[in-house]
Amino acid sequence: MSRIIATAAIKGAHKYVAEAEAKLVEAVESKGAGHRLEFPNTAFNLPLILALTGIKVKTLEEAWEPLRIARNLLPPVPTDRMWLPYLGAALDAGTATLMAQEIIEALRYANGAPHNGIYLGFTDDAILRTQGIKLVDGRMPGFAACVGAMPTTEAAVKLARELQERNILVFLASSTNGRSMAEQLAEAGVEMSWDTYLVPYGKDTSAAVLALNFAARAAMTFGGIAPGDLARGRQILLYNKERVFAFVLALGEVDDEKYATAAGAINFGFPVIADTDIPQILPTGICTYEHVVSNVPHDRMVAKAVEVRGLKLKITKIPIPVSYSAAFEGERVRKEQLHVEFGRQVSPAFEFLRGRELHEVEDGRIEVVGPDMDTVEPGGVMPLGILIDVAGRKLQKDFEPILERQIHRLINGAMGVMHIGQRDMPWIRVSKDAVAAGFRLRHFGEILHAKYLEEFPALVDKVAVTIYSEPDQILRIIEEARKVWDERDARVAGMTDETVDVFYSCTLCQSYAPNHVCVISPERLGLCGAYNWLDGKASYEINSAGPNQPIEKGACLDANLGMYEGINAFVYNKTNKTVDQVSLYSMIHSPMTSCGCFECIMGLVPEANGVIIVNREFSGMTPLGMTFSTLAGLVGGGIQTPGFLGVGRLYMASRKFIPADGGLQRLVWMPKELKDALREKLDIRAKDIGDEGFVDKIADETVATTVEELLAHLERVGHPALRMPALL
Repeated sequence: MSRIIATAAIKGAHKYVAEAEAKLVEAVESKGAGHRLEFPNTAFNLPLILALTGIKVKTLEEAWEPLRIARNLLPPVPTDRMWLPYLGAALDAGTATLMAQEIIEALRYANGAPHNGIYLGFTDDAILRTQGIKLVDGRMPGFAACVGAMPTTEAAVKLARELQERNILVFLASSTNGRSMAEQLAEAGVEMSWDTYLVPYGKDTSAAVLALNFAARAAMTFGGIAPGDLARGRQILLYNKERVFAFVLALGEVDDEKYATAAGAINFGFPVIADTDIPQILPTGICTYEHVVSNVPHDRMVAKAVEVRGLKLKITKIPIPVSYSAAFEGERVRKEQLHVEFGRQVSPAFEFLRGRELHEVEDGRIEVVGPDMDTVEPGGVMPLGILIDVAGRKLQKDFEPILERQIHRLINGAMGVMHIGQRDMPWIRVSKDAVAAGFRLRHFGEILHAKYLEEFPALVDKVAVTIYSEPDQILRIIEEARKVWDERDARVAGMTDETVDVFYSCTLCQSYAPNHVCVISPERLGLCGAYNWLDGKASYEINSAGPNQPIEKGACLDANLGMYEGINAFVYNKTNKTVDQVSLYSMIHSPMTSCGCFECIMGLVPEANGVIIVNREFSGMTPLGMTFSTLAGLVGGGIQTPGFLGVGRLYMASRKFIPADGGLQRLVWMPKELKDALREKLDIRAKDIGDEGFVDKIADETVATTVEELLAHLERVGHPALRMPALL
């Protein structure tokens, strides 16, 4: 290894440890040793320190122990006289750097001065899990940590777009000559957020540690690796090397602090790609391939990083005049950016997909009926109808709604296009920049034609799209579509667990939680909320060797618990023989495993003889005395946790909502936002069980955040859970 790199990294580590010690002394003197030291909304304390050492730092005083470990890890600075094998020493210095940096970053919050402005600072656990489904289903193949700045704003935008187009999540930290890449992107008007895959952590180099403690939490959350000691810490590092495909792009001059941070990243198996002429580390060992590759031209950086890290990317170039990527799915087109909008309450609109015979569809035919979007003034409104005809030898009627639901995701991938809603309630906005670049109505058809053929080759052989912008035509087709939608809803609603002999598995999350298996039935969707029984069936048709496999139920072992011989055998085999039986209808007796991507968590409240449910968007306290993040730390990782269960939010309205434990009437508390969102469905279900006023009896955070307040509310409203048989 280069003595230059080792010397710089070790010097940088000494600086960071000394800085952390000095800032900690200052904080203790001003606030007291017992003052809280924590990042917001996480169950992992200081996550990287917890991952590497097992130490749970909660106060300023408790931060001294990991700093002592960091100080002991520091090797002496190499001299000019003697050549030594420096790799191990540099890696130790990198570990010490990360621990010191995490304390420095946590002290920002203790001092009331976190990152602000364009910088997002620490990523909380709710966002970690929100992004988790993108990691496990392949939409997000890896991470890039951009450290420093590009020579020009234009170059920064080009690099960001190149990463976005590959669906790579981008973390931004540090600066070069006083300027950060985040500032360059902000200057160019580029939207930075988790939704656009551009996450600006902070301007200091120490903020880069926030990307690495995100990676450490991924291992603990999705991999089920419990922190404990240095041996467990090594497991977490190996997990990241093998499963979290990240790399560092070192932009501009590399100083001692950046060398030290890079050494820390190499511990995770994350290689460094630099645009300057720094020494290289080409032998493999810690990283999969090269460790440090330098002097890479900017137009080759992303390709080289993908090559060195071993990412597997699938990119299809769609013939449209704007960039296309899943990174743009969360983009918002605001009023000042708007050229034209369709639907919502401003104009009639629909999206309708229908199956046809092969001879009825001319593949690739895209027709626009009516005026185009460039005929309206900026800020204007137009009606819009998107009629998609698909044909395929294996296409079945049950797959039509599944394919139709993809319109939202597929159209949203175009930069400068915002899509919300479906059926006859879509809301689409197109930006001035997209129209100026040449984006027109026809390009909606180009996107849908290309993506349906690419993503559903086993089902779809031909695609034709007709785009309408004439109100009379739109209103005519909406009436036809509504009849079909009503028929579809009735067909799906009529399906029950008893009417089918086959359920479907989902093992998408096994890339992060190796022992987790979702079992999806007609009345119980996947815990991420994204996959139902028909989705599983369609997925199996598309890829018979994929993550959604049919499971023959086999002999019923316990109808009340929903326990079947065939399902137990499948789960035992697919969980690496760690789970020998699973109950589909209970959260207490052999419940299903949870991976970490769940929309909601259910938890048992023995004092109330009932259960609460909390969604990941709710950051407040629950009557269990735990936030969503804390509960998620108990439930995720592919383990069975009796009394706790990760679920999709629509599961609450199912007839098979924990029937073995008492069903819907066991629900005693949920966040108000979640209750309001599901009110209509819950009211229908409550009426079915003969308790029409039940939903109003469920407490929320406006009346109870403690067990005592919850019990008082339940007594006051006469909640049925208090009169039901004891759960335990």
